[in-house]
Amino acid sequence: MFAAPATAQDISAAIKKDMPGLMELYRDLHSNPELSQQEVNTAAKLAARARAMGFTITEKVGGTGVVAVLKNGPGPVLLIRADMDGLPVVEQTGLPFASKVKATTAGGIESGVMHACGHDTHMTAWVETAKLLTSMKDKWSGTLVMILQPAEETGKGARMMLEDGLYTRFPRPTHAIAFHDAANFEAGRIAYTPGPALANVDSIDIVVKGVGGHGAYPQTTKDPIVLGAKIVMALQTLVSREQNPHDPAVVTVGSFRAGAKHNIIPDEATLLLTVRSYSDETRAKLIDGIKRIARGEAIASGMPEDKMPVVTVQDEFTPSTYNPPEFAEQMATVLRGHFPPGTVVKAPAVMGGEDFGRFWREDKSIKSLIFWVGGVPSAQMAEAAKGKALPSLHSPFWAPEAEKVIPTAAEAMTVLALDILKKK
Repeated sequence: MFAAPATAQDISAAIKKDMPGLMELYRDLHSNPELSQQEVNTAAKLAARARAMGFTITEKVGGTGVVAVLKNGPGPVLLIRADMDGLPVVEQTGLPFASKVKATTAGGIESGVMHACGHDTHMTAWVETAKLLTSMKDKWSGTLVMILQPAEETGKGARMMLEDGLYTRFPRPTHAIAFHDAANFEAGRIAYTPGPALANVDSIDIVVKGVGGHGAYPQTTKDPIVLGAKIVMALQTLVSREQNPHDPAVVTVGSFRAGAKHNIIPDEATLLLTVRSYSDETRAKLIDGIKRIARGEAIASGMPEDKMPVVTVQDEFTPSTYNPPEFAEQMATVLRGHFPPGTVVKAPAVMGGEDFGRFWREDKSIKSLIFWVGGVPSAQMAEAAKGKALPSLHSPFWAPEAEKVIPTAAEAMTVLALDILKKK
């Protein structure tokens, strides 16, 4: 046990002292990513660290998830989450510790694996937050439930942990916080969004049926490519003509697959869609609209009932993430009071997805917040201001400035935890 920091300066100094070891952990995590629901070594490695700090550890929650509990007197129950999974991406950052890992996805595809979404920074900051809070037990009262979540990238991990008894086998949280690194803010900047923060994410398949034949005799066929093209164009009106402009939504056709030869009209085409929204009502409206348009265009093209398009909404979707506004502003005030002026900013909602929102959806009495910590090096931000494109999250070139993301995030989560769990 080391001396308990008592002031903002002391917290910062403690993190600075720990940075060499934290960067060593970060480089190890970055070099050894594991895909969703395969985070076995990652979970064991971090569980051992939390166990050594005095947490009661339960492993294999919701698959590979870890729950670390530390009871420290009466008070609120604070859940702090980090996600563990990497992505099937071949790393191209050029970092000396770049991942060379290869693995097979659940769909049977062999791929390189990379922490292209920065979950390695999330886990490293989680470890430091746990260390700081265990060193300051005289400064707070309540219960910490610190979780390492699998399968965020597939939208399954939070659900799997909840279904495995996260809120029944362990202390039920009154508060929940997490952060995500950001590829559009300068490293060390903190951003938050009250209300809807991240979107519902649905994957939808449309199988368009037709009657195939020779391309030289189209009159003998019913062309699913032409029908599919009509559906693609009509889908554009769902957002542009049916959606309230003040309630943003996205309907993107990411794949259109049909045919195998120049002179053959196929008997089937497949469209793959990603659909984004913030409210459950808008989500339902968009899905219903997609089904209506697909069927309507097929009828207009003269397709019989037994050849109507088949619209399939994938079972697993990522629900939108909502930050209760009053709590978000309260936490932002705490952060602004701790960090230098201009560090903490309000940001608009994004159409990306994050399954952290499930923890609040499961119990809407929980005061919940996920915030952003910028990861773009200042030199790259300067280049971006001149028009150069920045690598995004999930890019093989995304390399957050971990030396700033990790200490900023650990300090922010520690400060928020101390406020939430402050002694009365």
